[in-house]
Amino acid sequence: MLDGFTAETLARVQFAFTVSFHIIFPAFSIGLASYLAVLNGLWLRTRDETYLNLFNYWKKIFAVAFGMGVVSGIVMSYQFGTNWANFSDKAGPVIGPLLAYEVMSAFFLEAGFLGIMLFGRERVGDRLHMFATAMVAIGTLMSATWILSANSWMQTPTGYSIGENGQFIPEDWLAIIFNPSFPYRLVHMVLAAYLTVAFVVAAVSALHLLRDKTDKESRRAFSMAMWMAIIVTPIQIFAGDTHGINTLEHQPIKVAAMEGHFDSHGDNQPLALFGIPNVEDGVLDYAIEVPYMGSLILTHSLNGQIKGLNEFPKDEWPPVMIVFFSFRIMVAIGFAMLGLGLWGALARWKGKLFDWPLLHRAAIVMGPAGFIAVLSGWITTEVGRQPYTVYGLLRTADSLAPVDAPAVATSLMAFVVVYFFVFGAGTFYVLRMMNKRPTTPNIGLNDGPLRTAGITPAAQVDPDFISGE
Repeated sequence: MLDGFTAETLARVQFAFTVSFHIIFPAFSIGLASYLAVLNGLWLRTRDETYLNLFNYWKKIFAVAFGMGVVSGIVMSYQFGTNWANFSDKAGPVIGPLLAYEVMSAFFLEAGFLGIMLFGRERVGDRLHMFATAMVAIGTLMSATWILSANSWMQTPTGYSIGENGQFIPEDWLAIIFNPSFPYRLVHMVLAAYLTVAFVVAAVSALHLLRDKTDKESRRAFSMAMWMAIIVTPIQIFAGDTHGINTLEHQPIKVAAMEGHFDSHGDNQPLALFGIPNVEDGVLDYAIEVPYMGSLILTHSLNGQIKGLNEFPKDEWPPVMIVFFSFRIMVAIGFAMLGLGLWGALARWKGKLFDWPLLHRAAIVMGPAGFIAVLSGWITTEVGRQPYTVYGLLRTADSLAPVDAPAVATSLMAFVVVYFFVFGAGTFYVLRMMNKRPTTPNIGLNDGPLRTAGITPAAQVDPDFISGE
């Protein structure tokens, strides 16, 4: 023990720290890769240089984010063999192949076509370049699929048997991959990635619109982002609702912690909008509740019955305070996104989408919202699974390797220093890139994109053509 921190606590903090840094980059890359594929497809279809300029602008940002995601992800795999060796030994026959599938079928696909997407348009032509861009987007989605499958199996394990040495032995790979929570969590995560990118694009575009509301690329990008906000946010709220119902079926303790339900209320469970969980006394202090709404939301019935935490052994409770507030942060951000989307729809209807500075400032404020929501959602999911690594079967304490607290503390401090230095510098560089306008570059007369588009040298120097008039 080190100043009150056990090796288990320090190992959990270390993994939480590294995975929190890591998850923001894949979430951004998943959404941005699809956005790049859309921009490239629109450029090929319309030959509107606005789309090409946006593609070239965001592909550079994608390259940096992708690199940081790869580097931050490697570290976590080492922790499976150092801090969590017992987990790797027992769950490895299931988790190991799933992670290997992710590397072989998804990461290689992304990495193999990434160079063509970034540098190959002039060398391979527009069609093959579009194919490469689509493969990068598909690769990011496949990567999310395998990772979510592995993590979802840890939440709702199926398709296994337990060997004599306590290992989980795969019996049915289809049941393992398509475990009960996997479809809901995959949809929820992919939509979260799309919304994360939409609000980053909206924020960057809004910043440039405040500087120059005539900037064509920023107008186009802001319009696309606002369409995503108003269309995808309601879908995400619906997906979250279905995911919550699935969680109630398979992990009722987690839902009770999320909702702050210590006692069962029979058939009229209220919805706690706010409160402070008092774990010692088993009550929600300062609760602000809406009668019947808890039953309605979680069971879609005013008479639905939900078990409270007090109906479960206390040693199986997750850290209620963390789960309760992280869930509310995620939900609050989701409805804030919906509010901004509705505001954007109102501005579009009034013809003020590009002429409403207050809307643009609100979009800038909401720029990081997707990342915060993703982190809050993962905290809710992972902390809510405690005290298990494999829910109901393998406790976190039994997953720990025989490591000493000082050794874990030393590596944790090293991670903190290195991560803040390396990824802080990378994030600063990305923000500097975003601060620059995606303006039309000075393209030479013989450059490929204009020639491919069939634009003549005269058109290139015609001011009316360049201005789009």
